[in-house]
Order: sequence, then structure tokens, then C-alpha cells
Amino acid sequence: MADNFVVSHDVGTGGSKAVLTDFSGAIIASSFEPYQTFYPRPNWVEQDPLHWWKAIVTSTRKVLKEGKIKPRQVAGIGFATQMLGVLPMDPSGNPLRKAIIWLDSRADDQAARIVRRFGGPRMMMMVAGAVPSGKDIVCKLQWIREMEPQVWSETYKFLDVTGYLVYRATGNMVIDHTGAGVTGLLNNKTRQWSGTLAKLLGIPLEKLPDIRSSIEVVGLLTREAAEEMGLEPGTPVIGGMGDIAAAATGSGALENGDAHYYLGTSGWLCISVARPKNLGKNGIYSVASADPDMFLMIGESETAGACLKWFAHNLARPEEWAKAHDEMAIFSVLDEVVGKVEPGSGRLLFTPWMFGERSPVTDTTLRAAFVNLGLEHSREHMLRSIYEGVAYNCRWLLDVVGEAGFRCDSLRAIGGGARSDVWMQILSDVTRREVEAVDNPQEAGAMGCALAVAVALGEYGNYRELKKVVKVRKIFEPNPDCCTEYDELYGTYRRLHGSLTDICRRLNETGQVCEA
Repeated sequence: MADNFVVSHDVGTGGSKAVLTDFSGAIIASSFEPYQTFYPRPNWVEQDPLHWWKAIVTSTRKVLKEGKIKPRQVAGIGFATQMLGVLPMDPSGNPLRKAIIWLDSRADDQAARIVRRFGGPRMMMMVAGAVPSGKDIVCKLQWIREMEPQVWSETYKFLDVTGYLVYRATGNMVIDHTGAGVTGLLNNKTRQWSGTLAKLLGIPLEKLPDIRSSIEVVGLLTREAAEEMGLEPGTPVIGGMGDIAAAATGSGALENGDAHYYLGTSGWLCISVARPKNLGKNGIYSVASADPDMFLMIGESETAGACLKWFAHNLARPEEWAKAHDEMAIFSVLDEVVGKVEPGSGRLLFTPWMFGERSPVTDTTLRAAFVNLGLEHSREHMLRSIYEGVAYNCRWLLDVVGEAGFRCDSLRAIGGGARSDVWMQILSDVTRREVEAVDNPQEAGAMGCALAVAVALGEYGNYRELKKVVKVRKIFEPNPDCCTEYDELYGTYRRLHGSLTDICRRLNETGQVCEA
């Protein structure tokens, strides 16, 4: 058997998915390893990097065993990971604290001070191209400098999740250009650090790792890492990428103007563009793509599938759990329930903002709500309203980018939610767009990263050639009988943020107290 296999990893919030593929992206074996997320204080969200590596090691050995592949047959390795993580490392390569991950919003005060220092949001947009929130990297770095000065002084390099795993695999501390692109410190033209922005924001460049291309071999697997993973020393390791860039690859939406929607724990709308464009008012920004010639215009919703998971763990009935053979199967059971509820959920609306929001509005204290809940509504209406609320939020994103000239007439759909025919039809009906659900949607990120490894090793001449490799399992067309009802409800949905934002801020801001 030829030595043309790839091991890639999609390292998310809830765990790490490993896949073993061939150069065409065909999945031979896969394995998922969960790990813990820590919430030590309100708005703080952390993970232990040692848990990431343990998941990588365990899942790699499992896919090799399941696929009956010898270590020498693996031609390359890639990591695609959750973005916006911050992990300070000492000169010996040891983490100085747990990683602060993307969900964490502890740095709201630092974000507000940065914006004030630049003269307000409008001036900040002019200078930096974006208005930071407490979830952004530059703000988290300032938090560490102010609140953990010893950690700051001992830090040799700040790594993101991909950078840490590449370091554990190769011994080299680097950051890929998709990870660097979300720091707010990247020069998009050169794809190198911007000394000007770093100086303005007070970030010393010597604490940042070198930037390398996502499709560049940045090192070879060390003997120690190879022994742990069950692979051959010297196996090439690419620079890797953020999860959104990997998902874009795995969706096949790679040509200029192509769009995909990810429906997993979080949700995002992502458009491949030849020229970067930011819509800062709506939290939509362009970052470097894994394709060296392209950018990704991204609007991310913090909680999408997480809302359904909340429902499953709190409101699913014992008989529904009994019908499900594992935790993932509960969502298929809930799909059956949703299919019996009329479109519009009896005019009950749900806002899917369970941990703040990034886009189409940036609001870290915003929270979810069921609106117009009455005695006539059932638990089943609440369930369907969650599916519909996520779709309304996606339509809002599409409307925002549409006003900027990006039509997005069709959407590729990936993530666990793309397995649900019910949810895909609701998404098509609410957005009035054709939705193409891809094969193996939950593996899109890991498969996309595997295809990037194939590009790095010379199997493909152009990154956009990968579009022809990705297969679509089913196409969903809007049902005109539902669209009118959804159009009316969507108009009301758009007004809810303005009604809820002050209430949620009062309830959730640190130090805020209720008055009689």
C-alpha cells in the first residue's frame, strides 16, 4: 500500500477529532477524544493544553489501529484548531498557565480602554480595521500583562492552540497565518506582523512567534512526539490553521464569493473573498485564508448548536434519552419532535445568544430569551423555536453581507447540525436560499486540514482545486409555503436585540447590582 495517508486533527472546544484520510480526503478512520473546559469565574473560560495533547496522542493511535495503517505510510500531519486562544509559554517550552480560549470574555475592561485610547470605535476602525471586544487576543494579552504580571514577564512566546500542538509535534514555536490573522496584529498585504499596530497596542513583537504559511511544512515530527503518537520520526508537519479556515476547505466553498455556514457548538457564516473587507459594526471581519491568495470574511455566532445541547440536557424527556443510543443520537430524536411542530413555532421566538454574541452584533453581556411564550405553547414549540432562532441569526448575517455586495445565493452547510434534514430545511426556508449539506459534515474541518496537507506535499497544484474533491450529500430548496411566515417573524426577531441589550447588560455586567 502506498505511503499516501494523512493524519489530521480538528481540535475544538469539546474535544479533538482525528481523521485518517488519503490524499483525496476520503476518510478511512476517525476518532473523537473529549476534554474538560474550566469556568473558574464568571466570563472566564480555560482549557489545559496538556489535555489537548493527550487527546491528539490517543486519537492518533486509534485511527492508525482502526485504519490498519503502518506508521511509515503516513505522509504528513496537520492541526486545525479553535481560534482566539492565548497560551503563554516559558523559554523551556512549558505552559505558564491554562489556556484562555475563544469563549472567554474576561478582558472587557481592557477592550474598552483600548478603544478609548484610540479615540473611540470609529477611529479604532480607521486605524486597526476592527473594534476589539473582551474576547479578542490583544485584549487578553493586556489582561495578562495587568493581572498576571509575573506570567507576562516569564513569557517567552504566546502561542495559540495550533501553535502549541505544532510545538509539541516539532519543537518549533510558530503561528500559522490564519491564527495570526485573528490577533489584530497582522499586515494583510505581507502576512507578517505589523510593527505599527503592535507598537500602537503596546504588544512587544519579541513575545510573538514567527508566522508561517498554513500549507508550509514547518517541521518534522520529533522522536519523542512520534513515540507518543505511534508515528515515524521525521513525518512532515504543516503550519496548520484555524478551525474556520479548515472548515472552509472542507466545505469546498473556496472560489471568490463562495459561502458556507457552520452549524456546530458555535455557528458562523464564512465567505471566500479575493480582497479583505471588514464590517466592523456587525463584528464581521476578513482574515487570512489557508489559501495563500485568498481571505475569509467571517461572521461568528457564539452559540448555535450549543443552544440545542442546552435543551437536550435540561428539557429532553427520559424516554427521549432512552430512545437515543448515545449522546449524539439525542439530536436525531429531537429532530423527529421538531418535524411535528408547525413552522413558526406558534409565533414563539428564541434568541440564540446564550454566551454573548460576536456577530451580527458584538455584545458580550447579551443572553438568550424565549419571547412571546404563552400558555398555548408547549415544550415542543420551544424546541422548534431554537432551530428557527439559529436560522434567523444566520439570515441576519446574510442580510448584513448582502448589503455589502455579497449575495451568497447558495450556502454549503457543515458541522453536526448539517446532518439534520429538519434543520437544513428550516435554514433554507428562513434564509430563502439553496442549502447544500456536504458529506461527513462533522469531519469537514479535519478533512479540510488533511486536504491542506496534500497541497503542502505537492499533490494538488492550486488550493482551489480542492473544491472538486468535496461531495454534497443533499440539496435543500426553500419551501414557499413557509417563507412568508418566516419573513414576518424574522422582521420581529431583528428588533429583539435592541430590546434585550440594556436588560442583559444590567443583569450580567460585573459589579452590577439590582435596585429595588
